[in-house]
Amino acid sequence: MKPKVYFKTFGCRTNLFDSQVMMSALKDYDITEDDKDADVIILNSCTVTNGADSSVRSYISQIEKTTQARIYLTGCGAHTKGETLFDSERVFGVFGQSEKAKINSLLKNEERFYTLGDLDFVDDAIVSEFVGKSRAFIKIQEGCNFRCSYCIIPYVRGDSRSLDEKQILKQVEILASNGFGEFILTGTNIGSYGRTNSSSIASLMKKMSLIRGVRRIRLGSLEPIQIDDEFMEILGEPWLERHLHIALQHTSKKMLKLMNRRNKFEDDVKLFNTLSERGFALGTDFIVGHPGESEELWREAMSNISHIPLTHLHAFTYSKRSGTPSASMKPEISGKLSKERLHELESIIDENNFRFREANIEPLDILIESKKDGKYQGFDQFYNKIIIDSDEDITGEWKSIETYTPLKGYNYAKL
Repeated sequence: MKPKVYFKTFGCRTNLFDSQVMMSALKDYDITEDDKDADVIILNSCTVTNGADSSVRSYISQIEKTTQARIYLTGCGAHTKGETLFDSERVFGVFGQSEKAKINSLLKNEERFYTLGDLDFVDDAIVSEFVGKSRAFIKIQEGCNFRCSYCIIPYVRGDSRSLDEKQILKQVEILASNGFGEFILTGTNIGSYGRTNSSSIASLMKKMSLIRGVRRIRLGSLEPIQIDDEFMEILGEPWLERHLHIALQHTSKKMLKLMNRRNKFEDDVKLFNTLSERGFALGTDFIVGHPGESEELWREAMSNISHIPLTHLHAFTYSKRSGTPSASMKPEISGKLSKERLHELESIIDENNFRFREANIEPLDILIESKKDGKYQGFDQFYNKIIIDSDEDITGEWKSIETYTPLKGYNYAKL
């Protein structure tokens, strides 16, 4: 009987892809979805905040009480907390992202090891399946050349470099032939794709769309300055999701400067209104409570938000990340005030989203992803959640739904 391996994946979609790479590389092990049943536990960690590191340590403390499994640490946290966890013998081994394809041989090592590899590697792994997923994640690039004040990721993922286009397209062909129709492009900073190989994300998507079986392409987060003329030309393509996530992080001019951001509110509002007029639902990232965010600057930000047609939001209160410029900035904003501001922002965007769903007259094109509590769930082309009552099993199917009811946080339909 083969030893069983459990993967605990923290953080972003890039980590989800990396976990699938490791699963595909395991030849002498079986995968289990129950950590209590595992002989080996792989922690694919996130380190975007100090809190993310704490989540990894908390999980280790939890499983140490219930399992004798060997624990290994990989992912971004290997670069920030790997040495500490290794020296304290909380984990048996530590390995960086560049080493993940070697996981089968690494796990056979009977001696403890600490090997981070390098930050210049370019992924060449191909996966043919996504365990437990109806959508496929395609990593197209690694690293980031931006140096936002609050962000540690460039220091643990390296500078931006693009994966080989032929390899990406081969990956999509294999997954499409295995029944996947929706593809989500992911990476550390996907809008920078092509800068190192004379291509672009728009060009890549056009080539992907020609592959038999590709029905919809979704994108991770883009930067405003990455929405160029070539990208604008593909907005009407039927295979492009009708939702774009464009990272703003803030809308106050002074706060953007403190964060060392490259976007400017005056340009952002023009871009978002243009995209909205083209029928797109629009999401963004937003950091609340970054050091220096005075009441005056917060009120400026909220005033500016009212001019941006946002329908989706990935917002969070600022969490200090040791080793970044923001970590030493003053004055700090209290957690209580940050949460109050976060709730204010969330309520605005929640209302925007409800109004958007109420006003929509297009049929919803939905991939049914799962079943929970007797009801089916999926996301439409605008990346809005829908819950469906159906007497037939429709998991994994595509459905076009014209009649539905907008409710708080999601749409509802009965087939």
